Amino acid sequence: MVLIDGKKVSAEIRNRLMRETEELKRKTGRVPGLATVLVGDDPASAVYVRNKNKICQEIGFQSFGKNLPAETSEKELLELINELNENDEVNGILVQLPLPEHIDSEKILLAIDPKKDVDGFHPINVGKLSIGNALLTPCTPTGIIVLLDYYGIEISGKHAVVLGRSNIVGKPVANLLLQRHATVTICHSKTTNLEQVTGQAEILIAAVGRPNFVTSAMVKQGATVIDVGINRVDGKLTGDVDFESVSKKAGFITPVPGGVGPMTIALLMENTLKATSV
Repeated sequence: MVLIDGKKVSAEIRNRLMRETEELKRKTGRVPGLATVLVGDDPASAVYVRNKNKICQEIGFQSFGKNLPAETSEKELLELINELNENDEVNGILVQLPLPEHIDSEKILLAIDPKKDVDGFHPINVGKLSIGNALLTPCTPTGIIVLLDYYGIEISGKHAVVLGRSNIVGKPVANLLLQRHATVTICHSKTTNLEQVTGQAEILIAAVGRPNFVTSAMVKQGATVIDVGINRVDGKLTGDVDFESVSKKAGFITPVPGGVGPMTIALLMENTLKATSV
């Protein structure tokens, strides 16, 4: 069994982005700019945003942190998004979810200029992804493909099973796998004979948000298992995969933490650099 080390791969990506940013600055005088928008004081969201801003500065990006009180109105937030859309120094805009209940998240995400949508969530970018020509693709799914490539795991012709059909991970990663010529099955809460379907997977991606949901009985011997889940159980981070049992059967497996998680922020930075060239 090979442990897929997302920390190592993401560190290599960040180092490359640092060099590319220095080169961009030398040639053009420009540096990528990422705006993070946080509304309210959700502790987990605040930690995520701090980490993103910190890595921005490490790589050499400009960081525009916008922290707004929880009572900020939808109108005020839309006005801020519009300002960031028009600011030439801002190449990427990330609105940290979840937003307070009185704000329509969909309306806010729609307001972001698709060319600055570094999360890859805008319907225009989702549509481009579905036909295979998106510049900005969702960070976590793209990070998964990067990990598979880094470890030399063949995608073309393989049967990939995706557990979960969310717009953030399940659907986009299925699209990316299809583009790489995998045969893709998406499973969800209404799938029958789940164990039989997952047992055929040469690449199994778990993104259901249920701790230890994937057991060794669901995994084919030698399969590659990618665990996207981040669940807190008894104060510890736990994935969607029962690592203890599944790791004995898998050929490759990601840990939680330290697998897919670090890749998400690395690919967010990659998207910001890409958006600078648009």
